[in-house]
Amino acid sequence: MASVSRLLPPAPPPAAPLHCPRTRSHLAVPRLRCRAAPSAAASSGAAVLERGGRAAEVALREFVTPDELRAAVRLRVRTFYEYAVDSVGAEDHRKALADREFEALQDRISGRMINFQRVSCINGTVPLSPSLMAADELCSMCKFVEDGEERVVVGSLDLNQCLWLPDELTGKRPGVNEDSQTRAYLSNVCVAKELQKKGLGYALVDKSKKLAREWGITDLYVHVAINNIAGQKLYKKSGFVYEGEEPAWKARFLGRPRRLLLWLDMNKEPL
Repeated sequence: MASVSRLLPPAPPPAAPLHCPRTRSHLAVPRLRCRAAPSAAASSGAAVLERGGRAAEVALREFVTPDELRAAVRLRVRTFYEYAVDSVGAEDHRKALADREFEALQDRISGRMINFQRVSCINGTVPLSPSLMAADELCSMCKFVEDGEERVVVGSLDLNQCLWLPDELTGKRPGVNEDSQTRAYLSNVCVAKELQKKGLGYALVDKSKKLAREWGITDLYVHVAINNIAGQKLYKKSGFVYEGEEPAWKARFLGRPRRLLLWLDMNKEPL
């Protein structure tokens, strides 16, 4: 479901090739599944990841601390970029990407970037637990400390109230004679690889829709790669419908698969 961010200019060529298949270590990744939280927890923004008879609550919320924001950025870099196991300088390149995106995300959230009226980073976080510690790379990269508790960012996205996103198709709604400030886009949607296909992506999108309603958003958009079938299924399940797709020449120019533009009519979303 991840879709690589185009909010930043292309990174400089790395010392070793990107997007090489990663040799997966045989970690005892926790078998978890996301379900709706009990009504009391749901009202505060939470979902539950189940493992056998045990359950771990996922906090779904806007970021609280800069450390959490940085952990979310590291999750995005980990999700969107893959390196060969023996890549020279891979860690330095990851760090450079994370530092640059962290600064850019802070600029968007603080309102220092033109066109972005309001931006929120929404994360799914869980306590660092023995079952999750089996995925040691995830825990080491995406861990942060809050009120003395170690937590891990396992899912993240941005909600952007703006007219357009750089290098992306622009939504058509609302029309030119309507208030275009009620348009918003989701971006940087990602879930840790170890926890994909367990309902966490759907819970994150659902949380973003609730926040969009609070902002007065009437038209919510998301871009998804044409070859990202899992992402398209997620957004269809969340109520998005097809509005358009970018031309092939633009995708070739940007060096990426073509993107679909999907639209959600927030006026028809149940309260």
